Amino acid sequence: MAGAAAAGATAMIGRRALADLSIDITRGQVQPLPIAISNFYSADPTAAKTGADVSGVISANLERSGLFKPIDPRAFIQTPEALQAGPRFGDWRVINAQALVGGAVRQLPDGRVRTEFRLWDVAAEQQLIGVAYTSDNWRRIAHIISDAIYKRLTCEEGYFDSRIVYVAESGPSTRRIKRLAIMDQDGANHRFLTDGANLVLTPRFSPTLQEITYFSYFNNQPRVYLFNIDTGQQEILGEFPGMTFAPRFSPDGNQVIMSMARAGNSEIFVMDLRTRRTRRLTDDASIDTSPSFSPDSREIVFNSDRGGSPQIYKMSSDGGGVKRISFGKGRYNTPVWSPRGDLIAFTRSDQGRFYIGVMKTDGSGERLLAEGFLVEGPTWAPNGRVLAFFRQEPNGRTRIYSIDLTGYNEREMITPLDASDPAWSPLA
Repeated sequence: MAGAAAAGATAMIGRRALADLSIDITRGQVQPLPIAISNFYSADPTAAKTGADVSGVISANLERSGLFKPIDPRAFIQTPEALQAGPRFGDWRVINAQALVGGAVRQLPDGRVRTEFRLWDVAAEQQLIGVAYTSDNWRRIAHIISDAIYKRLTCEEGYFDSRIVYVAESGPSTRRIKRLAIMDQDGANHRFLTDGANLVLTPRFSPTLQEITYFSYFNNQPRVYLFNIDTGQQEILGEFPGMTFAPRFSPDGNQVIMSMARAGNSEIFVMDLRTRRTRRLTDDASIDTSPSFSPDSREIVFNSDRGGSPQIYKMSSDGGGVKRISFGKGRYNTPVWSPRGDLIAFTRSDQGRFYIGVMKTDGSGERLLAEGFLVEGPTWAPNGRVLAFFRQEPNGRTRIYSIDLTGYNEREMITPLDASDPAWSPLA
């Protein structure tokens, strides 16, 4: 595990799972699955504290997804120590647990922690997963375990071992300070990446995870930067007078696509990061902005007013075959292709209200998930099943929220300051 000094994972020996415990997340509103998450056991008091912390993070992750309902540990009959010999399934059925998570932690001489976990189907009395991890980062292990549980019970990739980069805002509206900040998807490990001396906008993650690109004004000159999260080093990608949106990376990380103003009109360009050469993709009298690659890099979705009002269009990666795909009422903006390739998220405004929505890649099946006085900036979780966005209230307060594709599980992502322009990282 990059950055976590981990030594991989080994499968624990156990009976092959025969049960079919799973959650169907394709339905509209999902009834959360009751799950018992026991404290991870250790005879060592220091390691036992870590075990309790690990189980706590797992429980919070799964509950926040809206798909699981962790059972209050005060209802547990079997202790974490007794669970090491195997579950007494009757004790868990009586409290209505359908799934059970247990584990153990052990402090190693080199300071790292070995964490073992198991997932059981209570009704079928079968083990579904058994894995061990060794790391000096217990919190990241908890996220990885959460992803493993999520995947086994939903048949979808998890998203808990990921981060959010965003713009932290403070100060009066006339002198707003905007800094880059980053945190784990649950708000932990929060830190600021820039000092606020220069205005920053629209950060975006690279597929490599270690790098972001963002737009900033330095001495009133617009610049695009590449920022290495691990080292803190940054470099200027270029100075682009009149740029309207910061660039997004291509799925392979070798290109960035952006909107630039040339001769008073915004067009879409792509830059090869290896040669730093730019290539123009659109040539129209209208405003073309907000480009986003499809996961296979073959198509680009973007925003344009060439039809009279801002709408969503698609084109091939060479700029050909432009086709409009949005036809609803109001104005459409900030389209973003899902990492799964099946949906496009967008912002829509109509009669003074703003909405976050999704549509299929041909424009059909449009669904609105969230609305408000001002909601903007959708960004996809790496599994393509959850979105983050920011909401501004009439009083100016701005916060980041997440919502799943059912539209029933909207949650605030807690940040120390006002927050806007979130961008979700890929999985590590």
